[in-house]
Amino acid sequence: MIRRKLMPTRLLEPGMKVDQSIIDRMGRTLIARNSTLDEYIISSMLSLGIMSIYIQDGEYDPADDEKKITPAARKNIERLHTEDPTKVTLSNSIRERVAEGIQYIYNNTESETFAKATASITDDLMDAIENNDAVAIDINALKTSDEYTFKHSVDVATIAMILAKQQGLPKQDIYEIGVSGLLHDVGKTQIPLEILNKPGRLDDNEFAVMKQHSVFGYHMIKNKGEFSEQICLGVLQHHEKINGSGYPLGCNASQISSYAKILSVADIYDALVTERPYKKAFSQRDAVEMIMSMTEELDMTAMKSFLESMILYPVDTIVELSNGEKAKVVKNNPHYILRPTVVGIISGKIYDLGEDLTCANIIIL
Repeated sequence: MIRRKLMPTRLLEPGMKVDQSIIDRMGRTLIARNSTLDEYIISSMLSLGIMSIYIQDGEYDPADDEKKITPAARKNIERLHTEDPTKVTLSNSIRERVAEGIQYIYNNTESETFAKATASITDDLMDAIENNDAVAIDINALKTSDEYTFKHSVDVATIAMILAKQQGLPKQDIYEIGVSGLLHDVGKTQIPLEILNKPGRLDDNEFAVMKQHSVFGYHMIKNKGEFSEQICLGVLQHHEKINGSGYPLGCNASQISSYAKILSVADIYDALVTERPYKKAFSQRDAVEMIMSMTEELDMTAMKSFLESMILYPVDTIVELSNGEKAKVVKNNPHYILRPTVVGIISGKIYDLGEDLTCANIIIL
């Protein structure tokens, strides 16, 4: 159970969570409630003369909020409850096979069974999507490895396949996009380890080398003669942007393959929500907002498919609203991914965040 505890600012430690919003004299939020403290935030509060704040003490238990749901709230929750679209799920056996397979292909790029191993993983992912007619993604359910490159490759492949399915592409295209997603970073096996594993940000020269990974990957799989030109182009162009600002070739929209346009969205999103040695993970909400801001760089059809496939707040999740009330998600709206319909667990009030203009100033924190 989480309790509220007042603590002197000088005794705060990184990792603690704030249980109040810190507001300046202009009414602007300097530190949002539920923010995690770090050294910079603590020192900033001290410099502003903030001598004590409320922090969260203890562990959050969802059961505590469930117990607070009033009869009136429960009645509305049951009446409005709408199941989410079917999400991709990987059974333990499939997850194990995929984890072993992705490690094998990245560690054995010269193997004669490279293409066969890639096909086997893609078959497993295709089966997982088709067996329950999945049309949505819960990124948290895809964990296949603790190693970034392996997990990222499977995530990108799975997300890209769902986006392709959402667009109504033929099964063969969905399958090939999966292959391209699995192999999109295979060229990184040609990058020097001191650059690939550098714990901090790359300098300009190092980044110039890193940007060659898509070229290396393209030639690696094209030379095998077992992959279609579209798969190869997806690997080559997954960092290209429709306004020509991408790499390695600076292609514009008409020059970028349809596979690469989908892979680009999947790749950026998964990179944003994954923690790396040189950066913290963005929240899913922040990552989605960043994707939405990239209209000049990302293909609009791929972006629309992404927004209609992602589930940020699964039904039955309890969230905190900016008006201070906790609420339970009862329905997601594919057109307003950040704004589902929720019901206040105490008041029983219905907040249709996507359609009701009276809720326009309320957001999920």
